Amino acid sequence: HIARLRASLAAIRLDLPLSDVDLVARLAEVVAANSLTEGSLRVTITRGSGPRGLLPPLEVIPTVLITASPWAPRPLELSCIIARSTSRNEHSPLSRIKSLAYLDNILALAEARDRNADDALILNTAGRIACASAANVFAVIDGELVTPPLADGLLPGTVRAEIIASHGGMERALWAADLSRASEIILSNSLGLRAVTGLDGRPVGSGAMGPVCRALLESIPFPGE
Repeated sequence: HIARLRASLAAIRLDLPLSDVDLVARLAEVVAANSLTEGSLRVTITRGSGPRGLLPPLEVIPTVLITASPWAPRPLELSCIIARSTSRNEHSPLSRIKSLAYLDNILALAEARDRNADDALILNTAGRIACASAANVFAVIDGELVTPPLADGLLPGTVRAEIIASHGGMERALWAADLSRASEIILSNSLGLRAVTGLDGRPVGSGAMGPVCRALLESIPFPGE
């Protein structure tokens, strides 16, 4: 997570005069202050205050905000739609950094709610699968575990990287037609894995969590699971 944070800061030209060791120490302080045993931390870094306008100030004094949340159980199975209201710009470097620019994700999630689904899969401008509203996408197709490549405009998730490294996930472009014949669709982020049991009103595989998702849940520990 810290390596991705540093890469994201470099992409937007924001220098954080705080070492990794110091940042980890502050994270630990927030955990202790909240008596957190199972939960999540969110680190938000801004350029701090500055004058009106788009250009960053010449002298930047960053702010670092760390918030803690206790673990909240969530369903491990969910229904999804393929969003029609928005798309992911795979040509923008911002598509591969984690920022607060969530408006496309919010539009997709609102569309999912309007269509009686739990989440939305978002296409990029070429019409390929990029991601869910806040997760990476994996699919089991012809017995092979596959996930879209970073070039298709998705966040390089830490859990995604672990699945690829440890479980043989293969990166290749995915189209909606590919997902229509998937035996499993799995969403991953740092809060855990979830099985997509329905897509656009049709069942995925058996309509329940499949064996690959169960095996991944057993091999990658998450709080509360």
